[in-house]
Amino acid sequence: DTSRLIVLDASGKNQLAFQFEKKGTDSIHNLLLQLSLAKGQTKSVTLSYGNRIVLPTRTYGRFVPERKEDLTWENDKIAFRMYGKELEKTPKENAYGIDVWVKRTEKMVINERYIRGKYHEDIGDGLDYYHVGLTLGAGNCMPYVNDSIYYSKNYTSWKVLDNGPLRTTFELGYDAWDVNGKNVSATKNISIDAGSQMNKLMVTYQYEQKEKLPIAIGIVKRADKGVILQNEQQGIMGYWEPPYKTDGTTGVGVIIPGGLTKMSVTGKQILAYAETKENGTFTYYSGAAWDKAGIITNEQQWFDYLYKKKIELESTKIVFR
Repeated sequence: DTSRLIVLDASGKNQLAFQFEKKGTDSIHNLLLQLSLAKGQTKSVTLSYGNRIVLPTRTYGRFVPERKEDLTWENDKIAFRMYGKELEKTPKENAYGIDVWVKRTEKMVINERYIRGKYHEDIGDGLDYYHVGLTLGAGNCMPYVNDSIYYSKNYTSWKVLDNGPLRTTFELGYDAWDVNGKNVSATKNISIDAGSQMNKLMVTYQYEQKEKLPIAIGIVKRADKGVILQNEQQGIMGYWEPPYKTDGTTGVGVIIPGGLTKMSVTGKQILAYAETKENGTFTYYSGAAWDKAGIITNEQQWFDYLYKKKIELESTKIVFR
């Protein structure tokens, strides 16, 4: 009886937050828990039945038709958005990449910001001051052939697959566009977990030939001097932006599993180059942090976070007994 299932800590007294992950279906695929463990540490939990208490929502996302078809998502650390077809009708505002909404509260803020309509102003919980434009923004990816990025237009379909409290996952569909003579369409599956600064992006490019597709993953570069990290061996790319007026400083990062990735810096973007599998799929991580949140406040802390996150992604193993 999943309606009465609860999860208890080792004492058997305290309920833990959990989530049934359905991946856009009517069936339960996974039971998600979130635990903090030191290296080598073990913890026990108990599945039982009882009256489930309401625990805080720590991830959330939604389609925003009232604001030119944004798809905006957040967790208890940071928020992001991507853009739909409606934005293309206003060329001066159009953007291709991932946008960052900085925040300094664990509360969900998306709905409140859209209601008040002034999300470019900080009234105590953060704001949107990150400029994307016609770039990859905060870690989007596009095909890269013959030294050129082939940008798709904005997404034309969307579906929220899971929506908190511990993980929000959604899927965006992109109509076919010309990539150096090849007709390519794309699907991007994006998820964010509670407590993380990073998104997981599983990208699938559809095209006729069964071959690997070169891609570029990018971070928009500002005119003023920031601090850039590019570790090709580890597959870690980071950027600590210059401060933006009085609004603070944003850190942006990309983690590519497996490493061994070529990287470069252009006049407008910081880029990492990779290629899909022969079936057109590629998985990586991108995310951001804000110094005014008071947790990651300088470039060294942000770069350390990216290195630790890479180790966590590659080394964490869960054993069920």
